[in-house]
Amino acid sequence: MVEQKINSSWQNILIQIKNWARINSPWAIHFNSGSCNGCDIQILATLTPRYDVERFGIKLQGSPRHADVLICTGPVTMQARDALLRTYEQMPEPKFVIAVGSCGLSGGVFHGCYNIVGGINELLPVDVFVPGCPPRPEGIIYGVAVLLEAMKSGKRPEPVQWSGEGFEGMVHTGSTMEERND
Repeated sequence: MVEQKINSSWQNILIQIKNWARINSPWAIHFNSGSCNGCDIQILATLTPRYDVERFGIKLQGSPRHADVLICTGPVTMQARDALLRTYEQMPEPKFVIAVGSCGLSGGVFHGCYNIVGGINELLPVDVFVPGCPPRPEGIIYGVAVLLEAMKSGKRPEPVQWSGEGFEGMVHTGSTMEERND
């Protein structure tokens, strides 16, 4: 009886350490399911020193067997469907999915094409959607931050609708937000 209590307390401690490590240093794998590579370039930009997504502890991993987060770009093509499912199934539980770009959300400009299944959410349960064509690195980092906050709370992320607040008096010029001179 005492041994069971000791073993159970050690197991609880190990589970807590494992969860702490998963939350503070999630490993991600990137999967291109048929995109034009615009989103892929933006994901790589988030890893550069300018944006440095690694400050959140996230690390890009080469194997799905070691990854906690699947970052997906592009519409799901018939050719990539099985590989995407296999990659997702190889990931250990709990696993999370981030869909990046308009194509990953809905199929984008390729929606309705003969070889397109649709967005990522038609095949996998998506936790965070990052819209844009291509999305800016700041948007991708925000999506990662939303996912990390949800992981810390122990729940799946709630869908977030940006209301546009916080950017009054600003105008988007394509590359930066600038003060409006009216």
